[in-house]
Amino acid sequence: MSHLVEQMAYVGCTPWHGLGNQLTANQPLEVWSQQAGMDWEIKKAPVRYMTGGNGNMGEILTCEARDVLYRSDNLQALSVVGHRYQVVQPQEILEFYRDLTELSGFELETAGVLKGGRKLWALAKTGQSTTLKGNDTTNGYVLLATACDGSMATTAQFTSVRVVCNNTLAVALETGSGAIKVPHSTAFDPQAVKKQLGISVSAWDEFMYRMKALSERQVTVSEANTFIDQTFTHPTKSTTATTNERAKAKVLSLFNGQGMGSGLTSANGTAFGLLNAVTEYVDHQRRAKSTDHRLDSAWFGQGSTLKQSALDQALFMVG
Repeated sequence: MSHLVEQMAYVGCTPWHGLGNQLTANQPLEVWSQQAGMDWEIKKAPVRYMTGGNGNMGEILTCEARDVLYRSDNLQALSVVGHRYQVVQPQEILEFYRDLTELSGFELETAGVLKGGRKLWALAKTGQSTTLKGNDTTNGYVLLATACDGSMATTAQFTSVRVVCNNTLAVALETGSGAIKVPHSTAFDPQAVKKQLGISVSAWDEFMYRMKALSERQVTVSEANTFIDQTFTHPTKSTTATTNERAKAKVLSLFNGQGMGSGLTSANGTAFGLLNAVTEYVDHQRRAKSTDHRLDSAWFGQGSTLKQSALDQALFMVG
């Protein structure tokens, strides 16, 4: 079975994806770098190619417009990019959190390497937390991730984690401060990103105000079925749409009592419960080649898109 996670580290309880090396709390970034497998650099070299073929000797020529990115530790190639590509180093991902952890009370919780170094991330708890009725607690995090294979820009993202089930959800705000994306055509400025992201109590409060509204919005059986139908019906190029019937049935069962925390007052029969049925399905139940493939999808891929669609629909219910 193929795996995407090369190495990662975490503190506290085992993460929802069950991966990584456990660290004790308050470790310096240098320890995180080593234990998370991020103690190497991305190097850049010209792309060269050999002409000829069919057994004929050719010349080794240089492609003037392209560079290859490779790892300093094992020399494995990561991707081929243009000359203007701005590299974000593994150490820069961790350094982003230095002042936040040393001065602002943030705590690094996970960090690691995906796809042989093509994707890197770190996740830190902000210290912000809200409890809905029924003792349903959600904690705030900031996720910073980058990729050098063209799959994503460097992204700083507010993320919430519901404690009872470890469901994750990107925090999307009307103000646009939910996520900041820096394309690799421009230099990554961590202080500017933090300022633009607006790491503040007010941003978290705005998100949790909406979650509270969802927890107070009761839904009918018809509304629940419509919500799930719309979430898992995907438009196609033809005149008909495709529907994932297996996913719909699983999410409905999670909503109707099989989901973790589905019986809490905040989730039982509410729009918040519907949303968490989808996030639990994506984070824990959705078919994947392995647990780390599911992690990659839930945070950065189709799973993340699916959760965002569910969030948009849920918020539409409360106006």
